[in-house]
Amino acid sequence: MSSKKTEALKQKIQHLHWLKSIGIDYYCSETAIIYDHSSTKKLDNDHNNVVLESLPQHAETTENNCKSAEQAARHIANSVTTLEELKQSVLNFEGCTLKGFATNTVFADGNPNSQIMFIGEAPGATEDQKGIPFCGESGKLLDNMLACIGIFRTTNAYITNTIFWRPPANREPTPEEISICKPFVEKHIALINPKLIVLVGSTAATSLLGKHAGISKIRQEYYSYTNQYLQKPIATTAIFHPAYLLRQPMQKKTTWYDLIKIQQFITENIK
Repeated sequence: MSSKKTEALKQKIQHLHWLKSIGIDYYCSETAIIYDHSSTKKLDNDHNNVVLESLPQHAETTENNCKSAEQAARHIANSVTTLEELKQSVLNFEGCTLKGFATNTVFADGNPNSQIMFIGEAPGATEDQKGIPFCGESGKLLDNMLACIGIFRTTNAYITNTIFWRPPANREPTPEEISICKPFVEKHIALINPKLIVLVGSTAATSLLGKHAGISKIRQEYYSYTNQYLQKPIATTAIFHPAYLLRQPMQKKTTWYDLIKIQQFITENIK
């Protein structure tokens, strides 16, 4: 077994210990064994007491692992009362395997007192390096788009993502990864408590609204978003992700009309 694979397995064992330390039951047994498939040698892990086999996990095991991590995230989200507590909790969270591949945890940017909250999909390569959401090429386009309607992250916008760590090779987050992070996202929204949420891209839109319609349909409407931490619903809409606009520049005209509608909503509802 390569040193990288061994290290990855040790990280997973640490994740399981972390779940146990906060009172969350996990899915494996009490003996720690790591199997080396390159030989018949069995590697004992004396300092750990959890079983972790490098054999492909069964679907049931993976599902249980996801549920345990989601329970842990919900347990933490229920307990935090301030934005700083939430940030530190996300920074310390070990329940999402994406963290093991990421350089930085990308929590948020902008003015936390803003009444407009933007939620994107997940960090990209530049965001992962700098620890700031939407700071790469697509982020610059988003900033330029919002500036046209008087929105700036330094003054009246707050920006985050549905996932706090970059998925490898910028792939889309899996439903399991979204579910694990969702309790944090829901508490994040409640702590900011904006008057308007703008979901940036289809992954963010479907993850929070649960709509099966595509982004082309969702972006044309305004919805009332709520979750268990909110006292009242929040007006929510969506726009195309700027990365998509870079690939499909013909859609920029459509997005301009979406921005005008957002500007009109802000004028009528946000002072």
